[in-house]
Amino acid sequence: MQSDLFYKIAITLFNGVGPVTIKKLVAHTGGVEAVFKEAKNHLKKLKVPQVLLNQENIKTAFEKAEKEIEFITAKKIEPLFYLEPSYPKRLKHCEDGPVLLYYKGNADLNTQRIISVVGTRKASYYGKEFCEKFISDLKETGVVIVSGLAYGIDICAHKAALNAGLNTVGVVAHGLNRIYPSEHRSVAVKMIEQGGLLTDFCSTDKFHPGNFPSRNRIIAGISDATVVIETDIKGGAVITADIANSYNRDVFAVPGSVYEKYSAGCNWLIKTNRAALIQSAQDLMNALNWKTEKSKQPIQHTLLLDLNEEETKIANLLKQTFSVGIDDISIASDMPLSKVTTLLLEMEFKGIIKALPGKHYKLV
Repeated sequence: MQSDLFYKIAITLFNGVGPVTIKKLVAHTGGVEAVFKEAKNHLKKLKVPQVLLNQENIKTAFEKAEKEIEFITAKKIEPLFYLEPSYPKRLKHCEDGPVLLYYKGNADLNTQRIISVVGTRKASYYGKEFCEKFISDLKETGVVIVSGLAYGIDICAHKAALNAGLNTVGVVAHGLNRIYPSEHRSVAVKMIEQGGLLTDFCSTDKFHPGNFPSRNRIIAGISDATVVIETDIKGGAVITADIANSYNRDVFAVPGSVYEKYSAGCNWLIKTNRAALIQSAQDLMNALNWKTEKSKQPIQHTLLLDLNEEETKIANLLKQTFSVGIDDISIASDMPLSKVTTLLLEMEFKGIIKALPGKHYKLV
């Protein structure tokens, strides 16, 4: 009898079957194993991709799943399935978020503060200097720094976080059987002890440039905000910023000279209102409403009248602390993000709650 993990890995190994389709199938059949054991004629009625119905494809997926279990067990890699509590909560709300992640590290992927720092592989002295100071100035916040372990701004962000004593997570576009680029291996080893490495690729997956868009959606979705430091207007960091915007995440960009190619992307993001301008760590902290000290004075809340059951549930959550992020409200209330967004807007119109920067809310 195969383990539950076996089926969780196997279902991700079919070419052309994405996370949206897999999640719908799991929801409809009641579990991952049930997808494989569902009657074929029933699956056909659901318009399941043909690759999931082909016995040879299933056999190949099962063989790879067995090898992957052996690999992650030997390397002490933690699998994170999208329905489990250990899965990054921010990614749960991304419709195309990975079904399964592979993680090696010790950073809490559901900690209160996570930001992604991305940028060009051809970082200038200006970009590196800003990145180092920016992250150093965030050390008192305890934020986790996420990036892609690539050349340029990415590796600069990881190193700066390590130097500041902050946890840093590298999201890579390949299985954890390798490190790319290999020059960053020594940094990656340190990150496993002070952060971690994360991917949605198996050790048997081939590494090619087409993997990077998948990597970028994790970087954008796992964080509260994405900070772009230097990028060409057609750079991968601009794509990551666009994905972050599509996930309703905050995006910030560092302005640069109008004459510099690798400032053009940041300037364009700011100009087109795709990113807010920041010039320092304090700008970010102000925008995200990060406070180092909370007031000890009791908060006098507005009398809560005429609330329906769902609104009351949200109000009770907000009573417990100064402010709560929209993702946490959705998880704690067990309501979809779209529903929570509508309820929060209605409650704001009623004057019951107030929206704060960083998509946080508090009772008035």
